[in-house]
Amino acid sequence: MSSHSDSVDFWFDPSCPWAWMTSRWLDEVAAQRTLDVTWHVMSLAVLNEDKDVSDDYRAFFPRALRYTRLVTAASELHGPGLVKPLYDALGTRIHPGGSTDADAVIAGALDEVGLPADFARYSESDEFDAQMRASHFDGIERVGQDVGTPIIAVNGVAFFGPVISPAPKGEEAVRLWDGVVAAASYPGFFELKRTRTVGPQFD
Repeated sequence: MSSHSDSVDFWFDPSCPWAWMTSRWLDEVAAQRTLDVTWHVMSLAVLNEDKDVSDDYRAFFPRALRYTRLVTAASELHGPGLVKPLYDALGTRIHPGGSTDADAVIAGALDEVGLPADFARYSESDEFDAQMRASHFDGIERVGQDVGTPIIAVNGVAFFGPVISPAPKGEEAVRLWDGVVAAASYPGFFELKRTRTVGPQFD
């Protein structure tokens, strides 16, 4: 394991399956490399608030916003160290668990991380929306427009993605990490893309 520590920032919307896949990959890399990871919220609802999206997609935003607001409140009231455990607790229920019942997801996640049940009220409160939006736009401003979630910054170099499925394990995870970071670190590198042929594979 390298003694050099890379500073990594990761922006996610808890409801995004692609961000979830990428976060599992980052966890795998962090188990093998010395990474100093800071986790931040961003919001698909905020990202798309001025965009022309389908009615079905827009109907999903209120549920997504509840999760983002909850994580923001936890960070503001209990410290940033709770962001990743709460993300893990929410995401496990939303993605591999397949739950679309926000009340059940939130109740289970709060119990898992040791927060009281009534903390769920923050999921429907705009009390910390200013902080949530600030976190969101901090990520966006680092990487530019026409991107989504997740956003990763490594030692100050930011990029969208990668969009991957399934999340690679072991040496393959580190090999992908090294390649992505190397590509993103070149100032003239902007885009690498191909059509998705599979959906999120959580196993």
